[in-house]
Amino acid sequence: MKLASLKRGGRDGTLVVVDRDMQVAVTVADIAPTLQVALDNWHEAAPRLAAVSAALAAGQCAQAFAFHARDAASPLPRSFQFLDGSVYLYHMEKARRARGAQMPANYRTEPLMYQGLSDGFLGPCEASRWRSEELEIDYEAELAIVTDDVPMGVSESEAAEHIKLLMLLNDWTARALTRSELPKGFGFVQSKPASAFSPVALTIDELGSAWDGGKLSLPLRASVNGQIIGEPNTGHDMFFSFPQLIVHAARTRTLGAGTIIGSGAVSNRDPSTGHGCLAEVRVDEQLAHGEAHTPWLRFGDVVRIEMLDERGVSLFGAIEQQVAQA
Repeated sequence: MKLASLKRGGRDGTLVVVDRDMQVAVTVADIAPTLQVALDNWHEAAPRLAAVSAALAAGQCAQAFAFHARDAASPLPRSFQFLDGSVYLYHMEKARRARGAQMPANYRTEPLMYQGLSDGFLGPCEASRWRSEELEIDYEAELAIVTDDVPMGVSESEAAEHIKLLMLLNDWTARALTRSELPKGFGFVQSKPASAFSPVALTIDELGSAWDGGKLSLPLRASVNGQIIGEPNTGHDMFFSFPQLIVHAARTRTLGAGTIIGSGAVSNRDPSTGHGCLAEVRVDEQLAHGEAHTPWLRFGDVVRIEMLDERGVSLFGAIEQQVAQA
């Protein structure tokens, strides 16, 4: 099933079930007013939400209304916890090369992960506002999972059972600030403003054979002003799986229902798939020509991130955001 949150209804939005083609939706306040409430009671709420999804597909919901991505907040408009990994090592190598940093000694044995801003996410069609273009504005096209309650010390096989939803993620980054912030050793704060997620979140049963229990293998398309920058496959070159990220995050603590874990910018070693962010583009240009010529994002630029299934149909809807001046 597909779930979304309308902007109305307060800070946590209003939960709706959306049909497979993302044309119509229906509110489900009698089951759960918000997605967070549904996740808090997932064992009970999920089968009832699935029944509504089936009725919606059969045209049996008299209260159904037209669904538009512009009316949607991120599926979780805010979250108790947002963790972002970096499991595509090719991206990590390039991003660190761009700021003159070495790879950590244990990057092949332990996932990199930071705890990001989560008290307010941007909607999928909401502008990302910046004070200055000199911050070197960049996007990162990612995949993210949402968990239910995860116990501390969970095993990898058990961790897979705690993945309840998948979403797309635009992890905005101020590249100018990463070079000064990360060497301090405490991770991202100023360089990672509010992220945005896809209009809908999907349950695993919507993914078919593209989901293998830990990885989703489909191209993730990202474009700037209509020009495709990359279409890397999310399952290729993913060094750590989502269950492995959960195990890492839950090593010394429990994870509350609604925890979001991102994959990091999707990046393949096959150059024909393009790039998952502008930082990668610029590193390749520097290596090939001695300097980068692709600019960072500017006010007015539009970033679009979308994933199509084998039929060419949008799975999550598109994140489409304009870069704007604060």
